[in-house]
Amino acid sequence: MKSMAKMQYHYGLKMRCYPSDQQKQLIKINSDASRFIYNEMVAIGKELMQLRRVKLPIDTVQDRIKQLTMRQSAKQMSNHYKFLEDERIDSLAKANAIQNYRKSWNAFRKVHSAGVPKFHQKSYRWRYQTNCQYPGQKTALLTNGTVCFLDNSHVKVPKIGRLRVAGSQARLLKRMCETRIGTVTLTKDSTDRFFLSMQLASDVSFVKVSKSIHGHVGIDLNTDNFLTDSEGNIVPNPRYYRTIKGKLAKEQRILSRQQQRAKKEHRSLRDSKNYQKQRLLVAKLHAKVMNQRLNFLQQISTALIKNHDLVVAEELRSKNMLKNHALALSISDVGWRSFLDMLTYKADLYGHQFITISPRNTTQTCHDCGFVMGTDNTKKLTLADREWICPQCHVHHIRDYNAALNILEKGLRKQQKA
Repeated sequence: MKSMAKMQYHYGLKMRCYPSDQQKQLIKINSDASRFIYNEMVAIGKELMQLRRVKLPIDTVQDRIKQLTMRQSAKQMSNHYKFLEDERIDSLAKANAIQNYRKSWNAFRKVHSAGVPKFHQKSYRWRYQTNCQYPGQKTALLTNGTVCFLDNSHVKVPKIGRLRVAGSQARLLKRMCETRIGTVTLTKDSTDRFFLSMQLASDVSFVKVSKSIHGHVGIDLNTDNFLTDSEGNIVPNPRYYRTIKGKLAKEQRILSRQQQRAKKEHRSLRDSKNYQKQRLLVAKLHAKVMNQRLNFLQQISTALIKNHDLVVAEELRSKNMLKNHALALSISDVGWRSFLDMLTYKADLYGHQFITISPRNTTQTCHDCGFVMGTDNTKKLTLADREWICPQCHVHHIRDYNAALNILEKGLRKQQKA
């Protein structure tokens, strides 16, 4: 049986699930255990770092280092903390917590952007991971592992049992080819909704892959419209957050007043019913904006990838652009980084190509003659200049359409060099 890594195609499946009260308690126990083990690994790592700075060969220090090093496994940690031997706790959840800690360190060593692993705080969100195993099975299917589909609406999960789910899994259950389930994640968000996510792998594509006949397209992302492509199409910016910002601010003020009142009366926020009702209302407003934005981005990215062999976009650094306080809200509301990530994985999924290029001078360059604004005593275009005339060839340009043409041209040159 092939491992996940050796299979050609990978796919993520996320489903809404509806656990019973008893199942919710089991999810909470496993989530708390997973968070405890991760935090214990962080604490052990910090103590080991301090102890290893002691250069003198002190026996007490060396013994302590040896003890902490041995404790960095699920079995040893369960032996040290007896409550982790509870039968309701999934052993793979403990192993995944340790693995996630080590992955965090590897990511820090490679990128240095996320920072070193930090303690996970207790919150209204629950999360833990387990794995699907295939003991004694010769072929991996969606219906024969330790995590498996019982029918279109139910999934069996270790320790949790039969779990009712709703999503797009019915299409995948019709597949007769070998399909392996990898890591399985159970989560509860701040609005008390439960989700079940799966990593799937197979040697047969999860979507219908076909070569497009629609050619190539360059896209220019901007704050005025969401995007303008090299074919002249314009996608308006829906601005979901701005439409709900006033209502959200009002509800957050109410939440803040209830929080202050509970603190004055020395009541726990978790036991304050009015506070919890208002917290859920605010969380649902945030979730509504997030769901609307994700749905919009998913539809646009899928349409672009399915209908074009090559999609070219600028490599935008949203983190740097957010430092411009005049544009920070508009940039955050658009979701450019998520959109580019969607284009990246969907291009692999559909067998098409997605390229990012440097945004340098894509807006300032005339597509017809190559003249760059800001040279030869000319002023650079500002965000207010939505249309302009090239001072050299006198061609009238629509700013975003011209930029999209330049982006496509740069992408085609990059594709030829590759």
